Amino acid sequence: QAQFMESGGGSVQPGGSLRLSCTTSGHTYSAHCMGWFRQAPGKEREGVAAIDSDGNINYADSVKGRFTLSQGNAKNTLYLQMNSLNAEDTAMYYCAADLRGGPAGPYCSGRYLAYLPVQYWGQGTQVNVSS
Repeated sequence: QAQFMESGGGSVQPGGSLRLSCTTSGHTYSAHCMGWFRQAPGKEREGVAAIDSDGNINYADSVKGRFTLSQGNAKNTLYLQMNSLNAEDTAMYYCAADLRGGPAGPYCSGRYLAYLPVQYWGQGTQVNVSS
């Protein structure tokens, strides 16, 4: 069973920044798509950003220009730098990875990751943006 270690959530004022981290372990195949989605109370899951095994990155329109997804030297580690945060960014953020083996492709997005089976998600880290 794959494990996800997430960190970096917290509370910040509007305009502030946070950096989320995620490291996966305990899996046979490397992720061909990995990234983040989020869910606010009473709302549907929303894709945030994803990177495929070719290094192509996809961002949701709502975070473009404010969030930056990057990968560590070890491909099983991801970072999400979040700048210019606003109240609409308040949510539980989940790291997710498709670890079933397969090719990179344009399907890879935060939305794709949001609807993977739950065993491919982390526990989530809470982000609160308020004044």
